Amino acid sequence: MATRMGLRSLYAAPIRSFQPTRAPLARTFIALPGTDATTLTETRILPYKSSSLYTLIADVDNYSKFLPYCQASTVTKWSSPDADGKKWPAEADLKVGWGGYEETFTSRLFCLPDQIVEALGGEARPTLSKKQVPHHAAALDTPGEANRVFQSLSTRWTVRPFHYKPPPTSGQAQGDKTYHPARDHTEVHLTIDFQFSNPIYAALSKAVAPKVAGVMIEAFERRARTLLGGPAAAVSEKMTSGSLLGGNKIGV
Repeated sequence: MATRMGLRSLYAAPIRSFQPTRAPLARTFIALPGTDATTLTETRILPYKSSSLYTLIADVDNYSKFLPYCQASTVTKWSSPDADGKKWPAEADLKVGWGGYEETFTSRLFCLPDQIVEALGGEARPTLSKKQVPHHAAALDTPGEANRVFQSLSTRWTVRPFHYKPPPTSGQAQGDKTYHPARDHTEVHLTIDFQFSNPIYAALSKAVAPKVAGVMIEAFERRARTLLGGPAAAVSEKMTSGSLLGGNKIGV
């Protein structure tokens, strides 16, 4: 029971913040939302290896299968080989829809293997350096493409190992020093910075926008349970090279 309560407290308290940052607004007769820059964050501790979760996050081609509001996702460019000879998504076309509206925009992608996936749209600038992602060096200084949805959109996923050691069980005798190995867990942190370019989209999304980070991270959590199975599961080599990634070999 103590172990169950410890795990429950670990998973049941996601860390959320909603921090709108207001940009200067021009005075108009009818004020519509759409010029506010907004930051959303969400953090979870999940019972899977960080490398396995990173593979899911970098699997952009399959986003439309499980990510809310994403109706289509296609990687159109890949990075140069990294130090291990692997290639990563560098650009993707994403079709999003909500409230009866649909739009497609191009997202630039920067992958720091097993640590960070950064997706940028519109005027958003990368935070990773050429030293960190030399395989993306050619694209780091390339300006983003304007689109009709976002003036700026930055989605940054960060994963890091979190070694969780179970507490003693309720039946364990006092003073029992039996060794309980730490389990493979991962801290997943998501930050979304966005600013709509169209006030109509801003108005349509006003009710759901503050919840987007939580909805996205929960979608990835369900995806992990579906593909990785029980706690501390890892992506098998067979899955990584084909079936998990729908035929597109991320990191290969």
